[in-house]
Amino acid sequence: MTTHLPSISRRTALHGAAAGLTGALLAAGTAGCTPEGTTTVPSPDTSPNPTAADSATGGTGPGQKDRRVLLAYFSRAGENYYYGGRTNLDIGNTEVLAGMISHAISCDVHRIEAADPYPDGYDATVARNVREQNIEARPAIANPLPRIEQYDTVLLASGIWNVRAPMIMTTFAESYDFTGKTIHPVTTHAMSGLGNTERDYARSCRGAAMGQGLAVKGEEVRDAGPDIQSWLQVTRLPSN
Repeated sequence: MTTHLPSISRRTALHGAAAGLTGALLAAGTAGCTPEGTTTVPSPDTSPNPTAADSATGGTGPGQKDRRVLLAYFSRAGENYYYGGRTNLDIGNTEVLAGMISHAISCDVHRIEAADPYPDGYDATVARNVREQNIEARPAIANPLPRIEQYDTVLLASGIWNVRAPMIMTTFAESYDFTGKTIHPVTTHAMSGLGNTERDYARSCRGAAMGQGLAVKGEEVRDAGPDIQSWLQVTRLPSN
C-alpha cells in the first residue's frame, strides 16, 4: 500500500443526472474525472518532508526562494474514471501530481481532507457531487489550516468534477484572505482542462491575482514531468 503525502509538509506542486451522466461528469475529476491518481507515485521519492501545519513557513533562501509558496490539494482515490472505463487507485491523480510538483519547487504542501469523506465508489461520488454543485454546498474540511498570510503564492490543486473543482475547494478558498497573493489553479481531468477554476477562484479568493494554471489528464499524470517543467518556466516558481 502506498503512502499519502502528509497533510502539511515542507518540500519546499456533476451537473446533470447523477446516474446517466456518470462517465462524462467524473471524467472531469473524481478520480480525477480523469482518474484521480495512480497506484504508484511516479518518482522514487515523492513524499515531502513533514512539518507541523502551524509551523510551515514556505521556501527559504536568496532571490526567488524568498517567495513563500503553499500547495493545497484535494485528491480522491478509490474507483476512478479511466479512458471511458473504471480503475481502482491507491493514490489519487491529484496527489500524484502534487508530489511531482512539490519535489520540483520550494513549497509547503497541505492535503485538504473532507470532514465527511467521499465514497470509494465512482457513481456514489458522482451523485454526491451533483447534489453539492446544485445547492452550492460548502463541504466541511477536517483539517483546516490556521492561517495562510505567510504565503505569497498559493497553488490550488484538485480534480475537475463536472467542469468544476470539487466544492470543498471553494470551502477552502472562501476561508482565507488572499489579498496580494497569486493563485495558480492546478487540475487533473479527463477532458475539461482547467474547467471553471479560473472563474471560480477569481470569485472566491478575495483580493488574489490569477496566475497561469496547469491542467494534466489524469490517465497521463505519471508522464506529466515535461508539462510541469514547461509550466514552471512560465510561472517562475521557486525551484528546490
